[in-house]
Amino acid sequence: MTPVQCMLFTNRGIPIDMATRLAFGTTLLAILPTAASGAWRHSKQGAVWWRAAIIMGSCGTIAAFGGASLAAHLPGAALRIAFGVIVILAGIRMLASREVRIEPESKDNPWLWVAWAIPIGLITGTLGIGGGVVAVPIMVLALKFKMHNAVATSLAMIIFTSIGGVIGYMINGLGVPNLPAYSIGYVNLPAWFLLAVTSVSMAQVGAITAHKLPARQLRYIFVAILFYMGLRMLGVFGWLG
Repeated sequence: MTPVQCMLFTNRGIPIDMATRLAFGTTLLAILPTAASGAWRHSKQGAVWWRAAIIMGSCGTIAAFGGASLAAHLPGAALRIAFGVIVILAGIRMLASREVRIEPESKDNPWLWVAWAIPIGLITGTLGIGGGVVAVPIMVLALKFKMHNAVATSLAMIIFTSIGGVIGYMINGLGVPNLPAYSIGYVNLPAWFLLAVTSVSMAQVGAITAHKLPARQLRYIFVAILFYMGLRMLGVFGWLG
């Protein structure tokens, strides 16, 4: 959602700084119903670890609000570069990690969850990322979640962190001149509506499909999407024509 919105807003003649913040804020609001839809489907499959999602999500909400407030004062180009670098690094880490034959026990440590939730929330708010591209690698590699549980639990966590980020982008964008019509701060309601309506139904399809794929295949699909998003935001495809 974020790279596509950045492109659409800049094509409408909106300055890069404003377009980037609008893309980040609007994406976080669009992600909220999508994440809820996907988490509900995963929960029916018994894949969501709700205790971890609620603890990490609650702490991540506060950090996401702080991240959004920080993003409101950073240059748009810097935000785009940071977005691209973060998701590419997450993809490299996921790709380079070794697959273990014996699944380790997930780390049931609330304090450890809180420690990881704060940077996840901060990145969520600052870069308008729902949190999955950062939360899934952390849950798999650091917290030892199984891949399917990481995908499902990260969606439930995103419900919380997105709220903190959205509030931050709304509040910090109030009173900014020349925003597109029907915007509340850095959240554009028409763009949000179109994204939310289509993505909520597709989240159901995605969740059902995820449980039919082997963990290794799901990991490779996830990594491929990370690389695409990162390269797009860094402008590599534009350089290549």
